[in-house]
Amino acid sequence: MEFNKMEGLLEKYFEGETSIAEENVLKNYFSSSNVAPHLEQYRPLFGYFTEAKEQKFANEVLLVSKKRKMAWLSIAASIVVLMGVGTYSYFNENAVNENKELGTYDDPKEAFEATQKALAMLSDNVNVGVEGVQYLQVYQVTKEKVFVE
Repeated sequence: MEFNKMEGLLEKYFEGETSIAEENVLKNYFSSSNVAPHLEQYRPLFGYFTEAKEQKFANEVLLVSKKRKMAWLSIAASIVVLMGVGTYSYFNENAVNENKELGTYDDPKEAFEATQKALAMLSDNVNVGVEGVQYLQVYQVTKEKVFVE
């Protein structure tokens, strides 16, 4: 009779339908010496729970506080920012000096030639734009001929 009751409790246990009191009955039964031979295979399962309950963890776990991590992260971030600013200023120092020298000529002939060169480049670019506008005017005239209102 008791074996049938234990088999029923085992089925409920594996279905996840047992209460805590019923699980305690199973633990007590499998920790006793009179376990049915066909249920002997479940003894290590329930024996594990009693053994695990008695075990204590003896080693200490050393935890690094978040404050220490944040301190190192902020120091590393500061170093990266300083290196970035230093690199940027180092490589752009020459560009700033070059920009200060633009537009100043001591020789008037040299200044005149540079001005003519700049105006010629501007004229070429404006002429390209004028050619594009002429194509638009031709398109407009053709459109008016096709779509007479």
